[in-house]
Amino acid sequence: MSALIIISLLAILVLYLGVFKLKNTLLPVSLLGLVAALVFAAYEWRTGPIPIYNGMMLFDDYAIAFSCITIFSTILIFLLSKDYFERISENVAEYYAVILFSLAGIVVMVSFHNLTMLFVGIEIMSVSLYILAGIKKKDFASNEAALKYFLMGAFSTGFLLFGIALLYGATGSFDLSSIRTYVVSAPLEVSPLLYAGVLLMIIGLCFKVGAAPFHFWAPDVYEGSPALITAYMSTVVKTAGFAAFLRLFMYCFAPLQDFWVPVLVTLASISLLIGNVTAVYQQHFKRMLAYSSISHVGYMLFAIIALGGGSPNSVFVYAAAYSVASIIAFAALIVLQRQVGNDSFDSLNGIAKKNPFLAFTVTVAMLSLAGIPLTAGFIGKFMMFKRALGSYHTYLVIFAVANAIIGIYYYFRPIIAMYFKEVDRNELAVSPYFKFVLGFSAVATLVLGMYPELIASLI
Repeated sequence: MSALIIISLLAILVLYLGVFKLKNTLLPVSLLGLVAALVFAAYEWRTGPIPIYNGMMLFDDYAIAFSCITIFSTILIFLLSKDYFERISENVAEYYAVILFSLAGIVVMVSFHNLTMLFVGIEIMSVSLYILAGIKKKDFASNEAALKYFLMGAFSTGFLLFGIALLYGATGSFDLSSIRTYVVSAPLEVSPLLYAGVLLMIIGLCFKVGAAPFHFWAPDVYEGSPALITAYMSTVVKTAGFAAFLRLFMYCFAPLQDFWVPVLVTLASISLLIGNVTAVYQQHFKRMLAYSSISHVGYMLFAIIALGGGSPNSVFVYAAAYSVASIIAFAALIVLQRQVGNDSFDSLNGIAKKNPFLAFTVTVAMLSLAGIPLTAGFIGKFMMFKRALGSYHTYLVIFAVANAIIGIYYYFRPIIAMYFKEVDRNELAVSPYFKFVLGFSAVATLVLGMYPELIASLI
């Protein structure tokens, strides 16, 4: 509760700082406000579920854990924004404020206890992202990304709202407890409207997280948006989407698993296949990350497919591992775009000799995303595979392992380019802010890979 209020007030404060032309205070104030929100959220840990707004939101340990990880990821991304927005426009305050407003929507998403608040949270987040995707007004690719994201987002919202309407028609309530009571009371006699509503909710939420075949918007939006915004969408937004997805299905629809699990198994398989195979053919670092993110959606769906008490921890660990590794990758991408001018794999050639620190951190990120042991990404995949095997989805795990092997190929391309391809190039300068984010994220990736119990049982 406190975190949501702090983030909302912080966004308004940042707008006022922009009005009074206090540009140099925007980043420090934003960071201090986010740290305060993180501290207040953590302070509510283990205090018991706190219903707010007449029970429409519930601040329990689940909501607090995912709020903390999204706030912390946003802090790291803000550290990368030093002098970033100034290169795009003179109106810097608006960009910080819009990101903060989207973060407020994300906090609502991960703590909803009423379908109305789920919709409100998703729309606050989505409308902010439509703006952020197109903030480079004179860049055609950015304008195209914003338009595609807006059209596909509006389309997916239609599915989501229709699904919510059908769930209300079947149960007579938007409240999760009432929906759960209806389903549990007679799981074999529920209304056909509820089954249709569940399918439409799956479609709407899969659009939001970028699962195939509802992924059409993701590659172009990720490529056209500014790299910093793509980093935000790829980490914070995806984490929030899965937190909301899991909360709804774990709380309300667990008794109906025989109905919706085959649907999610199909979507997970398609996401793994399309994401990994298509990423192999990409020639640009940013677009490869966009397609690989689709494959990671497939892995994260395992926690919902094998629904149980350990699902929240599995999603939390995987989201944490994926977020810190992706932040490293996008930080390196921003450095390349600034100093080399493009993000092709050839632009990575020879970096290891000119900037060993940058090459090492990118290597750690690629190894983690590929799921190599002793990295956080390996622990995330291991927990997902373990859950799927525990529910006897053996063929799905075998298929996922085969796709993970494909992923190793394209994740090793940047490593090979940095260490084994020679090129005459200038040294890449990395600012202190970037060095801190790269170093911290690389250490976190390795520490979580070797000591996963630090976060593996938080929820």
